[in-house]
Amino acid sequence: MDFDYSPRCSALREQLLAFMAEHVEPREADFHAEIQQNREAGNPWRALEVIEALKPKAREAGLWNLFLPHSSRVPEGLSNTDYAPLCEIMGRVPFAAEVFNCSAPDTGNMETLERYASEELKTRWLDPLLQGEIRSAFLMTEPDVASSDATNIQCRIERDGDHYVLNGRKWWSSGLGDPRCAILIVMGKTSVDGPRHAQQSMILVPRDTAGVSVRRALGMFGYDDAPHGHMEVGLDNVRVPASNLLLGEGRGFEIAQGRLGPGRIHHCMRSIGMAERALELMCRRLKARVAFGKPLSEQSVWHERIAESRCLIDQARLMTLKAARMMDTVGNKAARAEIAMIKVIAPNMACRIIDWAMQAHGAGGMSDDFPLAYMYTWQRALRFADGPDEVHRSAIAKIELGKHP
Repeated sequence: MDFDYSPRCSALREQLLAFMAEHVEPREADFHAEIQQNREAGNPWRALEVIEALKPKAREAGLWNLFLPHSSRVPEGLSNTDYAPLCEIMGRVPFAAEVFNCSAPDTGNMETLERYASEELKTRWLDPLLQGEIRSAFLMTEPDVASSDATNIQCRIERDGDHYVLNGRKWWSSGLGDPRCAILIVMGKTSVDGPRHAQQSMILVPRDTAGVSVRRALGMFGYDDAPHGHMEVGLDNVRVPASNLLLGEGRGFEIAQGRLGPGRIHHCMRSIGMAERALELMCRRLKARVAFGKPLSEQSVWHERIAESRCLIDQARLMTLKAARMMDTVGNKAARAEIAMIKVIAPNMACRIIDWAMQAHGAGGMSDDFPLAYMYTWQRALRFADGPDEVHRSAIAKIELGKHP
């Protein structure tokens, strides 16, 4: 396997590093300050000027929609292999991906629309998403069932003439707090009979459709993640045109696998970037602090943790690049074991290194004076997002056992 970056990737990587250093990283404190100002003004659920001001600069620099390969609408879209090093750089700052229109859940939703929507639906919803004019949400998880087994989903999608009617309750619907969220992709049951994996379907629901109601914003380790948000949503007799159904009845799992493969690898790439930054912060802190008569960086326990961090990051990066390469060359299905492995490896690795970095910062590591506590929250949550660790480990084990009939 060739581990050298392609010429295009190398050029974009240098450009992105410079953009992050000049425009994004210096605004990190402004990002949190604006959220706090909005909260004190009584409405944290509004677009942030810090991010909106950077988006035109990113587009002008050609750093826009880099995540979407093989699309006539996005000729600048990169392969997974070329996008991996760039996504890692974006992951260094939690809000950075949105600056480049490369943030979840929009990326997964745009890939879903590109692959499975009609041309009419693409024009109506994909084009404005690619332009950054609107945002979106993905509604799958439900509060009343173990949604790690998606066959448990109870939300009903029932045909009524030229429409489908939806009834159910969803939660952890990320992105629905954003006032620009205009379209939802909802997974639910069009059938309660037949094979368990052929009962589910996905359908597009405009946010302003009657019967769609946000019941509450869910806090995550004390953060509301405004204006992005993770919402509990009621769907009460929500009526949408039958043409909004993606691919056909009973094709929900097929779509989910196509959607979640790239989404999982994007999460892992960002995890590596976050872990790399945590290691940098840890090393700087250890060299700047003295305890018991010598710098912390000269104490052996920290040598162990620094060395282990470097090993863990590089291992995760190599696994992620392998998975990306396989997705590009043999397809997502053939790479399913590698995708599952990195989805377990990367967030756990990042959690461990960020935890060590917090320890190096003392009590300050738990505060908002440093980005580590917020970074840890995202990484711990990522062990649930796009499937919990246990589901991925089970899939890996089944694939391995299948090699020994």
